[in-house]
Amino acid sequence: MGGPSTEREISLKSGKAVYEALEALGLDVVAIDITSDNIEENLRLLKSGRLDCAFVALHGRFGEDGQIQDILERLHVPYSGSGVSASRLAMDKISSRRIFQENGLAVPPCEVVEKVYYADGWSFDGRFPPPLVVKPAGHGSSIGLSLVDKISELPVALDNAFAFDNRVIIEKYIKGRELTVGILGESPLPVIEIIPKQRFFDYHAKYHAGITEYVVPAKLEGVLNGRVQEAALASHRLLGCFGCSRVDIILDSDNIPVILEVNTIPGFTATSLLPKAAGVAGIDFGALCVKLLESAYEKNRVSDTV
Repeated sequence: MGGPSTEREISLKSGKAVYEALEALGLDVVAIDITSDNIEENLRLLKSGRLDCAFVALHGRFGEDGQIQDILERLHVPYSGSGVSASRLAMDKISSRRIFQENGLAVPPCEVVEKVYYADGWSFDGRFPPPLVVKPAGHGSSIGLSLVDKISELPVALDNAFAFDNRVIIEKYIKGRELTVGILGESPLPVIEIIPKQRFFDYHAKYHAGITEYVVPAKLEGVLNGRVQEAALASHRLLGCFGCSRVDIILDSDNIPVILEVNTIPGFTATSLLPKAAGVAGIDFGALCVKLLESAYEKNRVSDTV
């Protein structure tokens, strides 16, 4: 847990919740706080933990981009969640979006801006008008994200996003219902509808109590509910995700599920969205954590037979 990314604080909360849940179930648990992205330092740290299995609650860079997974594989330690390749793909919103689009899933129209070209006098081609969503290509938790209503606001939004990444996505704002679908194993959990009391589900809305309403299960008629779950599961599978993920979706005015992103290590406090959906499906927080540890051993067995 922890990590060197901008999502460190959230990761520590997830790690603490998982630690306490597993300890309460009588497991022999050690909390490992990753504080840097130095490979050798982390190899030594993980070796000192003498782990039989790792529960990865490391959000953001170094946790969700395949790096910690690569280290754990070098140490032959089974770990929860997706492998190196799927983690890297899901973290890269540009590559994952291309895969979704090539396989017939709806994604928002977008333009990618490289920092080096932006510095040389890049200008927006305007092929889709505001409102626009501007966000770093490789960050989660809505960090560095802005909603732009006028083209004149775009430079500030780009500067904000470039503070976190050298590649930025400008996408058309899709008005609709904000949904998220947890995937556990190879099955979608109940759909959650996210209703922020402010205009946009940004970092503040995600992590401050009382300013967002969550409806679980979402009020969707049966066929539509199934369509949303199918789109989420397809996204998970197309990236090769394993164990669990959480897929963020906008249901547009034509009731088409538009894929925003796949989170391979979603929040893991008792009130986070994946655990919330699992709870509605009859899986309490402790049982959810144990299922993911079990899936880590299953993934290890599968890779050993390939």
